[in-house]
Amino acid sequence: MGRFSRAEVDAEFGRFYELGCVLEDWTGWADLFTDDARYVEHFWGTMIGRDEIRTWIDPVMAGVPEIYTVLEWYVVDDDKVVWSMQNRRDNPDPDGPPYFDFAGLSVAWYAGDGRWAGEEDYWDVKGARATATDFADAVRRTGVTPVERMTRKHWPTGVPDWARTDRAPAPSWFGRDDVRPITKPRELRELIPRLGD
Repeated sequence: MGRFSRAEVDAEFGRFYELGCVLEDWTGWADLFTDDARYVEHFWGTMIGRDEIRTWIDPVMAGVPEIYTVLEWYVVDDDKVVWSMQNRRDNPDPDGPPYFDFAGLSVAWYAGDGRWAGEEDYWDVKGARATATDFADAVRRTGVTPVERMTRKHWPTGVPDWARTDRAPAPSWFGRDDVRPITKPRELRELIPRLGD
């Protein structure tokens, strides 16, 4: 038996996932990590501690405002949760497919008291680039504005209630002058200089 009950880890994962991936309160989501959490992101680098995670997440998500996260499945094993998702961009062009997806897989470690000791993310970089190109082509064809690109129309069925929403998107970075969108690791190194060492 692990340090925590399966019911606790399962419930806290639902809270963790909903706050970030569904409600897009990335600042509140970052606050769920421990002070010394380790976040391994194979494209962006390794963030150490809650403050670096918080510094990273809003600018990164602001850099791809059209992306939202669609849960496929998750499993709980002691203090570890593994989940599969699609990173989704809704297609503004009604003549094309309804959305563009690229796959991701994440692992997080529960630390107790509603906090998380770390996370490691894997996602399809080639797929991300291909769907970004497809999405940009659709935007050019339709002329939608940046705010109109932030649709969240295609949530999955057959998932827990905490893995989907009917609310209009209101990401924690939206409308904030202190968040500069970033899309490249070198831009993150300006925010977290340690990553350049």
